[in-house]
Amino acid sequence: METIAKAPITSTLVPDSARLRFMSRHFDFYGIVFERQIDAHMHYLCENYTRGGWSFFELGNGGCYLAPTHQQSYRLVVGGNGFDNTLDAETAGIVVTLFSLSHMSFRFPSVEVFPARFHQLRYFAGEHPNVRAIFAAID
Repeated sequence: METIAKAPITSTLVPDSARLRFMSRHFDFYGIVFERQIDAHMHYLCENYTRGGWSFFELGNGGCYLAPTHQQSYRLVVGGNGFDNTLDAETAGIVVTLFSLSHMSFRFPSVEVFPARFHQLRYFAGEHPNVRAIFAAID
């Protein structure tokens, strides 16, 4: 039996000109609530987060994530599972977006987009170079 290689899930930075439509396209009118949730989770998980800009990314499987614009390291501490690690901006953004999507799934259980986006991002995270750190943080 022949094995067919699966193409990796792509990640594309959303240009500034398309940022206004990003949240409504992915989260309908929950976009502003989701964006606030991202900021709140980052503030909660990262003591050196000083609130700044975010880059928006779209995934080839229909998912998305946000990552801090400042390309620095972020120390994330997850008290519930003992995770304590310093991550680059993209990896920290993936972790925070996964936490936020999970939170929103429970906060708005009838809104199907949050668990759908969670699983799309989780599939992407499974292919990410920092998969072990991401899964250790969200476990």
